[in-house]
Amino acid sequence: MKDARHARRMPEHGLAEAVSLAAALPSLEIMGAEIVRLPKAHPGHLFGTGKMAELKERLSAAEVDLVLVDGPVSPVQQRNLEKEWGVKLLDRTGLILEIFADRARTREGVLQVELAALSYQRTRLVRAWTHLERQRGGLGFVGGPGETQIEADRRAIDEQVIRIRRQLSKVVKTRELHRAARRKVPFPLVALVGYTNAGKSTLFNTLTGADVMAKDMLFATLDPTMRGVVLPSGRKVILSDTVGFISDLPTELVAAFRATLEEVLEADLILHVRDISHPETEEQAGDVGDILESLGVAEDVELMEVWNKIDCLSPETRAALLVQDARRSDVKAVSAVTGEGLEALIEAIEQRLSEAKLYALLNVTFAEGRRRAWLHAENVVRSETETETGWQIEVLWTEAQAGRYGEPVPRPED
Repeated sequence: MKDARHARRMPEHGLAEAVSLAAALPSLEIMGAEIVRLPKAHPGHLFGTGKMAELKERLSAAEVDLVLVDGPVSPVQQRNLEKEWGVKLLDRTGLILEIFADRARTREGVLQVELAALSYQRTRLVRAWTHLERQRGGLGFVGGPGETQIEADRRAIDEQVIRIRRQLSKVVKTRELHRAARRKVPFPLVALVGYTNAGKSTLFNTLTGADVMAKDMLFATLDPTMRGVVLPSGRKVILSDTVGFISDLPTELVAAFRATLEEVLEADLILHVRDISHPETEEQAGDVGDILESLGVAEDVELMEVWNKIDCLSPETRAALLVQDARRSDVKAVSAVTGEGLEALIEAIEQRLSEAKLYALLNVTFAEGRRRAWLHAENVVRSETETETGWQIEVLWTEAQAGRYGEPVPRPED
């Protein structure tokens, strides 16, 4: 059952997105695409016998090797359709996993994809591989007497999952050390999030001068990329580009890529980049909001919408958007390609970060008890250690609080 937002979506737009997903794999040649309306999904074959026979004839005539179904296909349905049509079949989850496996480059990215793929494969074992439902004897060294092949395969996958999670935990610990070191540097973190192909990487490259892969395709960016940016005021910020979100994101990937998206959880400011020229931009924004909520992004984290690709709009619509964003602090209309609106965006980022949290390590003497009490009253103390002369206090505070305390705020040139 789809929620109201998904129910409003046009099938034609969904098909276009599915074709874009397929096009993201360079090894695939797209022979055709169409919408098949189903009054009711057949539990064993997805399609009715008449439609299944019609599609078989057309697939055979076109010499198709792979069929992509933009939606969930049960293991039983997949097995039956592959047998009936004589082709390989992938559902939406399987296709997205293939794209992620093709794109992942960092050690963490590769491990995350492997973990997600194993979780998916494990569900494919259930009732799908009936040809493996046979008893296997033995002495107990591998699986024990009477263990079925499907149980052995499931156990082998579980063992791989445990191994990958151990490796991943080491990678995550390393990332945590990097984050801990970064917290001690007074540079705010700005994270770019958004629907896939919204133009995040193009905006990232424009703002940082980096050379992150930015193409007109879904999931051009998978591994997180971070760069330092010096704003016109001289303030330095860290900009993070993240994997694009998508509707009906496989649950295996939401869980597996949580560590990759942890930069978003730690951000001082989130820039939600939207393709404002897309006919379903509101629905896409809703999907991004749902995923951010599922990740546990705190409501008090600053968020600004960046309405990208205004160069794709008519002059009248573009002018109206620029007038509208001039009246709002939470929205900026830009074109990452032409540069239009970027100056106003940077000014808005500067303004928002004036209240960003900064790290500081303070040494407060016993004679400065009032200062210590003020820090606790402001609720900025993260940790406190008593020393021979007073206290060493870690604080996370704003520039305004630092100014009231009387300590100079460290600058990048310091």
